[in-house]
Amino acid sequence: MSCYIGVDLGATCIKLALLAEDWKVVKRIELSTADFPKKSLLIRSLEKHILRLGESLKVKPKGVGIGVPGLVDPEKGLIHYLVNIPGWENVHLKKILEKSLEVPVFIDNDVNLMALAELCIGQAKGKKNVVCITLGTGVGGGLVLEGKLYRGTSFSAGEIGHIPLNETGPVCNCGGIACLERYVGNRYIIEKARDKLKQRSSSIISDLIKDDFSRLTPEILSRALKKGDSLAKEIWQDIGRKIGIVLSGVVNLLNPEMIIIGGGIAQVGEVLFKTIKETIKKRAMRIPAEKVSIVPAKLKKDAGLIGAAILVKLEGARRTIPEFI
Repeated sequence: MSCYIGVDLGATCIKLALLAEDWKVVKRIELSTADFPKKSLLIRSLEKHILRLGESLKVKPKGVGIGVPGLVDPEKGLIHYLVNIPGWENVHLKKILEKSLEVPVFIDNDVNLMALAELCIGQAKGKKNVVCITLGTGVGGGLVLEGKLYRGTSFSAGEIGHIPLNETGPVCNCGGIACLERYVGNRYIIEKARDKLKQRSSSIISDLIKDDFSRLTPEILSRALKKGDSLAKEIWQDIGRKIGIVLSGVVNLLNPEMIIIGGGIAQVGEVLFKTIKETIKKRAMRIPAEKVSIVPAKLKKDAGLIGAAILVKLEGARRTIPEFI
């Protein structure tokens, strides 16, 4: 049986999985990124767990695909830098891992891999022009133009989270000013919620966090929303408007058929999606706004892992996406 190993390296969580040829996850491992403050420790852990996954079926995998949240040269397997994970500048991860693992290793931006998965077997199957974004610790983007993954001149295309929302504003981890991510990334949602709670009480949120602000998370705010909390609804609508404003510009620029939204924040559901759609309808030009559909990722939390495995198959066989699908 042929199998592949996919790795989704996130700023909060690291997911590894052994996937079969039908892209089903056979075995998975999840780690906390915070447990590896040094790059060398994280790389050694990746080596150990990738080997463990391969040994679990006693079958040598066809290769390893890795998605990372930052700027990558996929041809060289070089990570230029990761915006929300310090210490990852100019890392030749492909070369390092191929030496120890003795199997082919392929690396790309994590949302490019989500887009690849959704295009091949997910929401975007059969579509030609698609924008994918993920909402979590950071805000990532991936572009499919005319049926092909578009990476740009220096493989840096799709960084929707680093489109400026305002002329002035807070400094982002990327070094930019007033980037979308600086308003709707996980940690900034929590900051906003804390400020709001200091101005206005919420019995539901207070009960959920037991009056301890350190327990406040986007998941808590999502739970409060589902319980009918008005403050939580106000916060999520504000987040949706900001995302919708930036996506309005993306719709005007690229005229996509579909925008796919994934990541943990996408699980908030209807209030978030409704606000994004309403904002795009209001702010984007009428013709492209009428043509675009806004949908959640079909493959959910496994999109990056599946995309990483598909990358291995495509690169290993030197196939193109149209041939694959």
